[in-house]
Amino acid sequence: MTNLPPNNEETAEISSVPDKKSGKKKTRRRVPEARVHIQSTYNNTLVSVTDPSGNVIAWSSAGRIGYSGAKKATPYAAQEVVRDLVKRLEPFQVKEVQVEVTGIGNARESAIRALASLGGFVVATIRDVTPVPHNGCRPRKSRRV
Repeated sequence: MTNLPPNNEETAEISSVPDKKSGKKKTRRRVPEARVHIQSTYNNTLVSVTDPSGNVIAWSSAGRIGYSGAKKATPYAAQEVVRDLVKRLEPFQVKEVQVEVTGIGNARESAIRALASLGGFVVATIRDVTPVPHNGCRPRKSRRV
């Protein structure tokens, strides 16, 4: 084995932060650029943040915050989800985000607006990655009576 000097890029991204529970120093990565994945369905809103390589840094959903039933799919719940997520992202020092939106729920725009205003992030791009069928599956044969 050869002892190579550590890569400067790797050491620049790691910082030590004191852990609230144990009091020990905990190392957290700095992620200046991140991707935000917003999945908005008729029943819930899920938001997860990944680093550029796809590893999940933090996530939150309306059910995790405490909403249940039909209230999970409201635009206000999506705003609260983003507020919770911004708190979870503080140690990572995220500056710029790329947003990918999936789904057809009511909370899509509300989550994007909250991300831009509450987070203080620079929203570089917004992409809609909702899968659209190109003719879909073959239908059932018609019933003959």
